[in-house]
Amino acid sequence: MTASVLAGGLSRRMGTNKALIPMDGETIIARAVRVLKGAFDEVNIIANDPLLYEGLDVRVYSDIIKEAGSLGGVYTALFHAKHDHVFVTACDMPFLDMAVVRKVASAIDAFDAAVPFIGGRLHPMHAVYSKRCLKTIEAMIKEGNLRITELFGRIKTQRLTEERFQGMDAERSVENVNTKEELERLLGSRR
Repeated sequence: MTASVLAGGLSRRMGTNKALIPMDGETIIARAVRVLKGAFDEVNIIANDPLLYEGLDVRVYSDIIKEAGSLGGVYTALFHAKHDHVFVTACDMPFLDMAVVRKVASAIDAFDAAVPFIGGRLHPMHAVYSKRCLKTIEAMIKEGNLRITELFGRIKTQRLTEERFQGMDAERSVENVNTKEELERLLGSRR
């Protein structure tokens, strides 16, 4: 299975590139790449500015379909993956937990996607997708429908509820940071 980190967002609410925020001596994206390399033999980054991530020792691909948001990022990740399944995460998830990632990755089975449903909502940026999703995603993008959560109504989706993650800190693993206030809260919660 391949793992891809999506780093193509504009980080408008944060005001700075979220992927490059330092935490514990490394950037959020460097930590994500390090964690994912512990479980996957192929790790990629999908980014609009590949030069920013040159030093991370992974392949970096630009979006195939520009301005298609995270749905376009998933499409690019699936297109370039050497495996049939891709674990996709966002570059702004500072606490990816290997046990949770492995649990999600192992749940794909015969489904087109396996997506955690934690805290009352789906987490499509901490999920596994099959290459079988490519045509559906492409059709959605052509329609102008970039809502990634709508993809799950069009494909065979395995919803992974909190019960699947007993004894794991799944809520923390799926948490992302969008604003400076969220970042301060997360940093404060570790003290």
